[in-house]
Amino acid sequence: MKFIVAVTDNQWFVYLRQRKPEEANFWSPGRAPVRADVGTPWLFKLHAPLNFVVGGGYFTHRTELPLRVAWDTFAEENGADSYDAFVARIQRLSGKARPTEVIGCTVLSEPFFWDESHWLPPPPNWAPNNVSREGYDTANDPEAAAYWSRVAALLPSPTVLSPDARPAYGAPTTFFPRLGQGGFRSIVIDAYSRRCAVTGERTLPALEAAHILPFSEVRAHDVRNGLLLRADLHKLLDDGYVTVTGQYEFEVSRRIRDEFENGREYYALHGKQIALPADPRLAPDPVLLDTHASRIYRG
Repeated sequence: MKFIVAVTDNQWFVYLRQRKPEEANFWSPGRAPVRADVGTPWLFKLHAPLNFVVGGGYFTHRTELPLRVAWDTFAEENGADSYDAFVARIQRLSGKARPTEVIGCTVLSEPFFWDESHWLPPPPNWAPNNVSREGYDTANDPEAAAYWSRVAALLPSPTVLSPDARPAYGAPTTFFPRLGQGGFRSIVIDAYSRRCAVTGERTLPALEAAHILPFSEVRAHDVRNGLLLRADLHKLLDDGYVTVTGQYEFEVSRRIRDEFENGREYYALHGKQIALPADPRLAPDPVLLDTHASRIYRG
C-alpha cells in the first residue's frame, strides 16, 4: 500500500483541526504535479520545530486554480476564516498573491486530526531538509510498512460507500472517498476542460459546477450529477427555465419569454448539443438529466 507524507502549514492545521471539515484543500503556492491514486492516505507533517506527523486525509483530486477561484471553491476548507486571511498566508509563503495567481489544490476527503498525545515522529528515512512531500510503499519497504502499522492504529474508520455511490473517477487504493462540495466543483471544472458545457465560455470565475438534481435529494456529490455551466445558466437550470435532455440537448423554456419578455440569447442555444467530458465515466447520467427535464423543467 502507498501513502504520502507532506509538510503542512502549521496555521492551516490548527484552523482545520478546530473546524473538523468533511474535506480540505491542501494547497501549495507552486504548481508541482501530484501523482497519486484516489483514496491514497496523505499524512500531515508540521514544520519544525513541531517535527511531527499529526493527522491526514485521503487523496481525491489534484488541480490548479486561480487564488480567487480556489477560495470560492473551498472557502474555509482552505484553512483560513476569510479570503483576506487566505491571501495573507499565500503571500507569506510565496511572496505573491494576486487574485489571478494560480496555486496547486490537492483535495483531501475525510481529514483527521490527532490529539497531541498521538502525534508521531516522521518516518525513519524522512530527510530533515525535505520541505515538500515524500511517497512510501509498504509493499517493498519494511520500514514504511512498520511505520504504517503505527499510523493505522490511529486511523478513524473511513466512510464505506455502496457500489452505486462510488465516484466515477480514479483507481482507489484504500477506499472510495466521499466527495465534498469543493471536491465536486474542482473535478467538474476539470472534467469539462474548464469550459461551459453549453456556451464554451472559458472565463473560469464566471463558471459554476451545477448539480443536475439538487444535492438535498441525492445526498451525494456525484460528478455524474454535475454540469459545468456559466453562472446565469446554472441559476436557470436550478429554477427549471432550462434543462439538458438525456440525449444531451440543451432546451430553453418558453416561460422565459412569457414571464420576462426576454431571452433571445438563451433561445439561440435551444437544441444545441452540450460538450461532454473526454472521460465518458464523468459524463452526466442520462437518467438524472431526464428526471430534471420531466420534473423540474418548466417546459
